[in-house]
This record gives sequence, structure tokens and C-alpha cells, in this order.
Amino acid sequence: QVYLAESGGGSVQAGGSLRLACRASGLTYRHREYYMAWFRQAPGKEREGIACIAADGTTSYADSVQGRFTIHQDNADDTLYLQLDSLKPEDTAMYYCAAQRRSPVTSVWFCSRASSRFTTWGQGTQVTVSS
Repeated sequence: QVYLAESGGGSVQAGGSLRLACRASGLTYRHREYYMAWFRQAPGKEREGIACIAADGTTSYADSVQGRFTIHQDNADDTLYLQLDSLKPEDTAMYYCAAQRRSPVTSVWFCSRASSRFTTWGQGTQVTVSS
């Protein structure tokens, strides 16, 4: 069983920055066996996949955050990060990390921002951006 725990959320003014962290733990976690992603969900809206990272470090971003957010994985301590820069009020949401173990036929460069592909989720951390 793999467990994910997010931290780093908070309140910030527009234009500010935050860094979210997602610590993975559990006897079965091996970073090369997983791809991971960050999602967010604002009240009344659907969950949005905003960034993902493959086992080999390949990344993908949603248009809404491209150029402002950076996903990064520190394999030494099994922690996934999301650097949020140039924050906007519309970035206000609960942010979740997710992990999915690769199947034997899934390439190391593959990652996904589709929530339906993920079975392991963290509890979320709130980000609030004021204007």
C-alpha cells in the first residue's frame, strides 16, 4: 500500500508563489515504478489535472498552468513537488497529488493528467489566492 501526504498550501496574494509537497510512503513504493500527477478542484468545478511526471522525469502541463507551475520529483526522499508561481485568484482550489503504478507495458516516459487513471490519492492541501 502506498500513501501520499500533501503539504505546503496556504493563502497568498496574486502574483505570489507557493511550493506544494507530496510525500510518498509505503513498502511497495519505488519511484521508477510510478507516474504521478497534481490535480486541483475548486468549489462547484470538476477536478482538473494540471501537471504530471513520468517515471523518467518527462512532464506534461495543462494550458491553464503552463509556464507558471513546475512539477518536480526528488527521488532521494520520495517527494513530489509543485512550484506555483505568478499565482492568480483563479488558481484557488484544493490541490491533490496522485500516483499510479505503471503496468509492465506502460513506458517509463508515460504520464497522465486524467483522474480516472489514478488509484492512489492524497488528502489535499488548500491554496487560496487573493486579488
